[in-house]
Amino acid sequence: MKAYYHLPGLFEFYDFYQSFLPLFRERREWFYDWCEIGSIYGAPGDCLWGGGRVGFGDEKAENAASLMRKHGISSRLTFSNSLLREEHLNDRKCNALCAIFENSGSNGVIICSDLLLRYLRQKFPGFYFVSSTTKVLTEFEQFRTELDRPEFRYVVPDFRLNKAFDRLNGLSESQKRKVEFLCNECCWFDCPDRKACYENVSRKNLGEICADHLCVSPTAHRGYRFSDAMKNPGFISVENILNIYLPCGFSQFKIEGRSLGSALLLEFLLYYMTKPEYQLNVREEIYLSSTLDLF
Repeated sequence: MKAYYHLPGLFEFYDFYQSFLPLFRERREWFYDWCEIGSIYGAPGDCLWGGGRVGFGDEKAENAASLMRKHGISSRLTFSNSLLREEHLNDRKCNALCAIFENSGSNGVIICSDLLLRYLRQKFPGFYFVSSTTKVLTEFEQFRTELDRPEFRYVVPDFRLNKAFDRLNGLSESQKRKVEFLCNECCWFDCPDRKACYENVSRKNLGEICADHLCVSPTAHRGYRFSDAMKNPGFISVENILNIYLPCGFSQFKIEGRSLGSALLLEFLLYYMTKPEYQLNVREEIYLSSTLDLF
């Protein structure tokens, strides 16, 4: 089996992918042969239907769709707003986005709202659908029920189910093929407010005036650090993928990072996809130069 990575930044990291995707294709020997890019996901920063993150992503939709089509990569629109109402379904910008991407190949939508799901299945039947981690499915039976819904090609569980191997291994082969694990979550494993945090983002995307969600994580003041994510009990390492998940029949892995910088995105791709002996080569091709000063 191969691992398929679903990468962040369809609109947020367009310039980065303009450099990285040709490199991944032309210097394939630099990268692990057991992995591929399954999709690249994201949403414009002012997208009403957006969720998960707010205010990131300013590339033109036509450019993003064209780049993915050129490299044969599935685009995923992150429409994971959980608080949509009937009146929001007529949003012109979001419908225009759907028209562009539905006609651009085998593309999908990451979705939380069943209201939006019903609307998109009827109006834009060319998409496949991914059940969003913003549903915060922490109870395994909830997750199993979601896997059995035929309208979803993939389901992203809450990262706190990543290591529930006693129950994950009991899934059927067809269910396992639908599981898409979030690998590098930095959120506090014991966070009681994850759903409220996502709902706060949804309100902001709807234009509501509301206070920022106050994160109570002990390391919230540090911001996202990959080194912290690696210590998270739900973290999925390269070794985990090779030695546990792939042999058990799981092949889909999501990398978060739409609100982070492209330098950190590169570190994710170096870690998860690049052979160690070629990591410096990839860095040099992407952003190193003999005149680069960090400070």
